[in-house]
Amino acid sequence: MDGNTKKFIMSQMMWLGVYFAISIAISIGAQMAGLPWPASFGILIAVIIGLSMYRRRRYMRRIGMGQGSFFGGGFGGQKSVEYYCMNCGTKHDKAACPNCGSKLKKAGF
Repeated sequence: MDGNTKKFIMSQMMWLGVYFAISIAISIGAQMAGLPWPASFGILIAVIIGLSMYRRRRYMRRIGMGQGSFFGGGFGGQKSVEYYCMNCGTKHDKAACPNCGSKLKKAGF
């Protein structure tokens, strides 16, 4: 097992512990407050979804894709794909080349 794999596994185990601790705390707190089971379960789901969204946003920023909306905003910070005709080299976004009419195209950035 290399260093990256070990770091990934330790990170996942840490977050698993965080989720477990949060669930125990919410369960005990809801029981002490006298909330019924469905209410504490709803609170737990809301907290877990919120924490998951936070983790995803943090990860997307770390890899350089955090400038868009929460769900990616296109593809974050990536450039759009441009297509070039394989016959004459014209850059276009049509099904057929407007210059020579060829339908063969290649993708580029």
